[in-house]
Amino acid sequence: MAPDQRRAQLLDAASAAFLTGGFDGTSMDDVAREAGVTRLIVYKHFESKQAVYRSVLDLVMARLREEFTGLEEVGERGGVVRALLTVARIHPDAFRLLWRHAAHEPEFAGYAADVRSLADAYTASVLAGRAVPEPLQGWTARALSAHVIDGVCTWLDEGDPADDELFVDRHAAGARALVGALAD
Repeated sequence: MAPDQRRAQLLDAASAAFLTGGFDGTSMDDVAREAGVTRLIVYKHFESKQAVYRSVLDLVMARLREEFTGLEEVGERGGVVRALLTVARIHPDAFRLLWRHAAHEPEFAGYAADVRSLADAYTASVLAGRAVPEPLQGWTARALSAHVIDGVCTWLDEGDPADDELFVDRHAAGARALVGALAD
């Protein structure tokens, strides 16, 4: 297997292992077992368990940057929800680690907080110019960001991929309705 393909395989396996056992409950042997390789192969690509976990989070962030860079315009109907769901479908376990679990891992809580802050700042930029009252602007950005991300995570857990476009349309409409209600 080519090195980049092996690395991708290991990151997928590590995502699944960490999602099951958490950071403390997962060993490099667990990652190797999940990937169907030896621990030596895992160490050939990653110097430590921390490096593997961080690489899983970085993988999702890099893919999110690609998707968000590809948005034609901030106001594109369902664009943000679609971008998040696209990454969630490509890297489901890694997406769940980033948005649900990393914040509860002491070594990665700061990373998760930084990522959440980026999401909130992006949401605030989307809301700029809308008539949300000043005392509610920061809260609205954080609440809307959480609403959209949690909705995508829940859809990833429970939704049928065949209905993804319906979800994108409804979830985006719900987010717009929330902003509209807060702007009144």
